[in-house]
Amino acid sequence: MNLAAPPGRATKLPLPALLALATSVFLGCLTEVVPAGILLPASADLGVSPSATGQLVTVYAITTALTSVPLTAMTAGLPRKKLLLALVAGFVVTNLVVAVSPWFALVLLARIVSGAITGVLWSLVANYAMRLVPADRSGRALAVAMAGTPVGFALGVPAGAALGDLVGWRWVFVVMALIALPLLWWVAAVVPPLAGEARGTRASPRTVLRTPGLRPLLALVITFSLAHNLFYTYLGPVYARAGHAGLLSTGLLLFGLATVAGLWLVGVVLDRHPRAVLLCCAATAACCFAVIAVGSHSVGVLLAASAVWGLAFGGAPTSFQAITAMLAGRTADTAQSLTVASWNGAVAGGALAGGLVLGGAPVALPWVAVVLMVVPLLLAGSVATSVRRARRVE
Repeated sequence: MNLAAPPGRATKLPLPALLALATSVFLGCLTEVVPAGILLPASADLGVSPSATGQLVTVYAITTALTSVPLTAMTAGLPRKKLLLALVAGFVVTNLVVAVSPWFALVLLARIVSGAITGVLWSLVANYAMRLVPADRSGRALAVAMAGTPVGFALGVPAGAALGDLVGWRWVFVVMALIALPLLWWVAAVVPPLAGEARGTRASPRTVLRTPGLRPLLALVITFSLAHNLFYTYLGPVYARAGHAGLLSTGLLLFGLATVAGLWLVGVVLDRHPRAVLLCCAATAACCFAVIAVGSHSVGVLLAASAVWGLAFGGAPTSFQAITAMLAGRTADTAQSLTVASWNGAVAGGALAGGLVLGGAPVALPWVAVVLMVVPLLLAGSVATSVRRARRVE
């Protein structure tokens, strides 16, 4: 149930609460991606190889995928605000452990715990934001709350690398812990309390999977994430093969900035046009893959395609979570955990599959991504039809 004004009355978004939620998501994203920017100094200090240190990112994504469903189900009955505060406090503890631990095994364990926290956080925040406003404003509210995702992914690696060079890699994690401390006060002050699910109304993940439209949506999420991560993870070699290795940071920056614009666009149109959003995100991304494949020799084409790709990608995760909530109704928390698990599982799968393609036939990398992106295009209509039916039931 939304804690908001009647649908007929114009209602302002509760921006202080939504921005606090966005900062929580931003912190989770930073925690996930920062190790990629401090790989070499961290590996040297911990006495392990760079490839082993890289697993600090991999285990995070895998843990999020594996634990989001069971942990979200376990915590479904807890008051939402208290749970959010506990998750943010968890980031303080785990980041401080990474900052001070001399042992790689303990650092790895802290990353596993952080990944589990993030899986619950993303499921919680998405539904939290949508419950704070009337149904016809839920897409915009979710776009604000999830703005921390593209900003975190866009800035996390370069900011972490710059700060690591300046003060040392361990201080990067200290800074993230310090960010979480005022965030605890902010959440406590401005985020309204919401009740958890009553025991008699909770549905198991297996039951939620029977929700009309949810299985096609999860298939769409998996293939979209596979296609994106298969190509994005190995964008460096793609730039290098085209003779533009030195432009990779510029391309990634343009991609990251464009994701923010893409998120805003999706927030504006998603509530009224979910099918168009799904189609545009997938079709635009596929076109960009093809353009990079055939036109990467041109600097202008390469950078422009990277930016437009970011525009298409920026709103995709948010649209998936919003549509999940539209389909699932009162079981949205559990459904969100399934979406989060599907997305993060495909992140790891995309990186693995992309590595295999890159090792065997690197020229085929963008075309495999294009083929995979056809599946979301085929499923978008079916998902949108289920959304319309769910809205009529409401």
